[in-house]
Amino acid sequence: MPTREDVMHLRSVVRFASMTSTGDCAELASVPENAAIWPLETSTRDNCLGAECPRFAECFVYKARREAQAADIVVVNHHLFMADLAFRDDAIRDFLPTVDTVILDEAHQLPSVAADFFGTSLSLAQLLEAGRDARALGLARAPDGSSWITLTSQFERAVRDLRLALGAVGLIAGSRTSLDRIERRSDLRPAFDAIDEASAELARALEINRGRDAELDLLIGRVAELRRNLAEWTGAVALNRDEDSDAAADESFEGDAPSVRWISLSTYGAQFNQTPLASGQALARAREAQPQSWILTSATLTAAGRFDHYLAEVGLDNATTARWDSPFDFPRQALLYLPQSLPSPYDANFAHSVAEVAWPLIRANGGRAFVLCTTLRAVEKVAARLRQLMAQDDEQLPLLVQGASTRRALIDAFRSAGNAVLIGSISFWEGIDIRGDALSLVVIDKLPFAPPDDPVVEAKIRYLRKIGRNPFNEYQLPEAIMLMKQGAGRLIRDETDRGVLMILDERVLSKPYGKAVLSSLPPFARTRNEGDAIEFLTRRGAR
Repeated sequence: MPTREDVMHLRSVVRFASMTSTGDCAELASVPENAAIWPLETSTRDNCLGAECPRFAECFVYKARREAQAADIVVVNHHLFMADLAFRDDAIRDFLPTVDTVILDEAHQLPSVAADFFGTSLSLAQLLEAGRDARALGLARAPDGSSWITLTSQFERAVRDLRLALGAVGLIAGSRTSLDRIERRSDLRPAFDAIDEASAELARALEINRGRDAELDLLIGRVAELRRNLAEWTGAVALNRDEDSDAAADESFEGDAPSVRWISLSTYGAQFNQTPLASGQALARAREAQPQSWILTSATLTAAGRFDHYLAEVGLDNATTARWDSPFDFPRQALLYLPQSLPSPYDANFAHSVAEVAWPLIRANGGRAFVLCTTLRAVEKVAARLRQLMAQDDEQLPLLVQGASTRRALIDAFRSAGNAVLIGSISFWEGIDIRGDALSLVVIDKLPFAPPDDPVVEAKIRYLRKIGRNPFNEYQLPEAIMLMKQGAGRLIRDETDRGVLMILDERVLSKPYGKAVLSSLPPFARTRNEGDAIEFLTRRGAR
């Protein structure tokens, strides 16, 4: 083990494995999710031996699979459901039983989850891990079968050289860039060719030793799949593009599966993605392969009362739809506060203004507030200004900021504090249920439009224009409305809750589309007067 901490984590995992009945890593809170020990102690679809594993009978995955196959009702998350749908030819195919009816709650998440699973992804970490596994297994199971250290060292060097080449063409850590936006992408070709050559040598060595060990044999298919993905990217990088990158990108929009290729960089790694722009088409094909009834439920499937956008996103053209009003008395329980004289959301000091305008309500409410921002940068700026305001007014409230701890830990801390202020970005806009006195003020800084320079968003906008549709009205606005409804939904969680929703984006009043946004929100009482909002919060029995 490289460090003493790794050794401690390994001991914790060994103890946990002897006691757990599920094998769920999330149950072992003492070992962080990003601990270096996890890749060494967990199996993936890349290295699972299936029935050939000597510990197959004890495997937690197959135990869960057997239980699921025997059950009448199976409850799983979206990702496991989509994995079963998308990878039915995998080593753990048909993990879930065949059923007559599928009920998907929080179904507004389905299009984005489907895009992840029906797209493809290749990372430098996957390549390096394959090289390390080949070295370890080759030396342990077939030491005389090849020059494993030399082969894998050459392979790993080629992978790291690709990361350097990505930096040389102008990509920086933290960036997400469409392949068609990389002006010197042809300069990447030599690095891809070097990996191809090194991986071919590794593949030959594995093939020569086929049959000597089951785990080593599994690497043959794994390396072959990685090489296929690499070959596709090598070909995409090598294609001659004209100077009009928009026109060049249109080539990937042809056919039944329009997609975009894009690269994301971290400090030492990179991920190569191909994301479908119409994931509903792939989802529809998967549904046709296994006919069954689907029931999709969520509080935020409509935009301005219509299901059109959502149905198009999930590839449904003959669905039966129904919408029911909430049982909550929104006009009595909640107040929508739209402050006056706010700067433009594009103003450089907008985040500071958010903190300054929200602070009187946060102070009057004794904390008990969510401040929901659209970017991590805004989270940091709002938090910094709120700290200053608290210090100036000598009003120290617990301030919980995204990034300071895990999402789950921050939410638990918010609940237990009773007077906290939590500042978070998009991941805190949904999936959080806090009832009672702990939360009675939700502040939203901006309409949550997806960044137009995001490679997937940018490509989808171009694709919709190409097929004659209006990307703003049919994609950007409905997506923003659905997310805005999720954010607003954090406030009133049962019949006894009361509180104020504060939206600080003047576009909901100044832009024509603002009416569609406001009409999609619950029918809260409204005010533009700060005093009214504070009085609503401080009124006796306000919660």
